[in-house]
Amino acid sequence: MTVSGMTGFCRLEGAAGAWTWAVEARSVNGRNLDVRFRGPPGFDALEQTAREAAGTRFRRGQISVNVQGRRAESAGQARVNVAALDRYVTLCEPFVAAGRAQAPRMDGLLALRGVVEVGDEDEAPEVHAAAEGAMAATVIQALEGLKKARMEEGNALGALLSGFLARIEALVCAGKGEAGTQPALIKERFERRLTELAGDAVSPERIVQEAAAMALKADVREELDRLSSHLDAGRALLAQDAAAGRRLDFLTQELMREANTLCAKSAAVALTAIGLELKATVDQFREQVQNVE
Repeated sequence: MTVSGMTGFCRLEGAAGAWTWAVEARSVNGRNLDVRFRGPPGFDALEQTAREAAGTRFRRGQISVNVQGRRAESAGQARVNVAALDRYVTLCEPFVAAGRAQAPRMDGLLALRGVVEVGDEDEAPEVHAAAEGAMAATVIQALEGLKKARMEEGNALGALLSGFLARIEALVCAGKGEAGTQPALIKERFERRLTELAGDAVSPERIVQEAAAMALKADVREELDRLSSHLDAGRALLAQDAAAGRRLDFLTQELMREANTLCAKSAAVALTAIGLELKATVDQFREQVQNVE
């Protein structure tokens, strides 16, 4: 089986120089391919890498790639943002003057967000580019791991879908066995009903003619043959290398259409029961097909 699912997850970590990072790639079901990316500031090229790598590996599903990067604080030069410090002091002055607060302490001010900054001015462009390249490699590896996870899900899905197709095939075979009883049942019911309405005035030839016309309309062999053909197409789709989810979804609609017609034409209780079971199985098949890429 080469079926691929649409849900999966992979997390990888990496480090280069003063930088450490973690990449999370996850996917859920989606009608089309939708890639969403979040990354650290200053590493804009990573988004293009993620989109291109996802586009070559997946055809459907909502793909989320999240890159969290952190540079060691010791690698940058710490400095005080005087403008931010002055703003905090200015904000405090009315409250201190009104006696509603004590004058702020320096250690408290330094702990406020934006007062102490670690600059990156000392990071050479080639060092930054090397870190970005290493992050990009991890992004690609994470998407490859995501693909592997989706293939593992696909293996389980393929076995499940094959089981449903085998069940549908068994029901089609049973339906073919019951289909031969349709003409006799229709003739018997028509003859009984017509006799109740018209008595002995109806000739046996008329009964045979009318019953034959009704039996022709109620013939389900064509529906059963098409169901068999659809089953062959379904197995071929499961065996191919290309993404088959959308075509399997269309095939499921055809299976359900034939099952509905079978139930509508059925004149036998046993055949109706087979048709209802067939519809239930096709519906279960359809639910699982929604998870196939």
